[in-house]
Amino acid sequence: MPLTSTRISPDWPCQVKSPGSFDWERSAAKWLRELIPARYASYPALIRHPVLLARHAQIQVQQEIRVARTALQTARAELPVLGLPESVIEHTIKMYAAEVMQLQHIARSVRAVSEALAGRCAGR
Repeated sequence: MPLTSTRISPDWPCQVKSPGSFDWERSAAKWLRELIPARYASYPALIRHPVLLARHAQIQVQQEIRVARTALQTARAELPVLGLPESVIEHTIKMYAAEVMQLQHIARSVRAVSEALAGRCAGR
C-alpha cells in the first residue's frame, strides 16, 4: 500500500493527529474541548458533531482575543487608579500582549482544524 502524505499547516496543533490518520477526529475534538468553557463539553450536539465544536471554539477564541486586547488597550489608563506599582503595570501589559499573540496562534490552529473537519464532513 503506498504511503500518502498530508500537508499540514504550520499552525496545525501538535495535540491533534494528522487529518486522515486513525482517530484524528477524536484527537481534534479532545483538543477543541480544552479551548471552550467546561460547561459546554457535555452538550450532546457538540459531542456528536466535531465541526460544530470547532465552530464554537472559533467563536470562543475570538472573544478571548477581544478581551485580551481590551485589557491591553486600557491597562495603562486603568491600572494606576487601582494603586498598582508601575512595575506590576508593565508586567501586566507584557502579559496581555503575549496572551494576544498566543490566542492569535490558537485561532489559526482552530481554523486549520475546522477546515479539515469541514472537508471531512463535505466528503461524506
